[in-house]
Amino acid sequence: MTTLLVLGGCRSGKSRYAQERCEAFSGGTLAYIATAQAFDVEMEERIARHQRERGSRWLTIDAPMDLAGALSETAGRADAILVDCLTLWLSNLMLAQADIAAARTSLADAVAACPVPVILVANEVGLGIVPDNALARRFRDEAGRLNQHMATLCREVILLAAGLPLTLKA
Repeated sequence: MTTLLVLGGCRSGKSRYAQERCEAFSGGTLAYIATAQAFDVEMEERIARHQRERGSRWLTIDAPMDLAGALSETAGRADAILVDCLTLWLSNLMLAQADIAAARTSLADAVAACPVPVILVANEVGLGIVPDNALARRFRDEAGRLNQHMATLCREVILLAAGLPLTLKA
């Protein structure tokens, strides 16, 4: 089955690119698994705007923590699935002091078992300076491990820079 990891920095165009690729898979129902949580009004408005922009053919599933479960449950309801984003999911896990390695393995198993195309979006956070505190360094390291694990699993990996897709793995 088709699996795609779309990486990039903030405002690189990765979510737009991933949505376009997902829409190209099928004219039917598509699923958007959202990992973001709205902790303030600005984020609530951002989430609502994105849902309106996607339109009615998209199912929206909120999965801030149990991403593997959401993937498994959604597979029979949509022709393709977009997960946006792994980096926020990792933040949620870290804040909950969850077992990151176990969650990463469960996610990989769910992606591998999914019978429909899956597109994963994640931030590439390892291109900047070394963070000045232990939590930020741990986050950067865990994000790098997660991205590497998913890149190994996915058949295709694209890096977005300035809105331009760069193929890392075809």
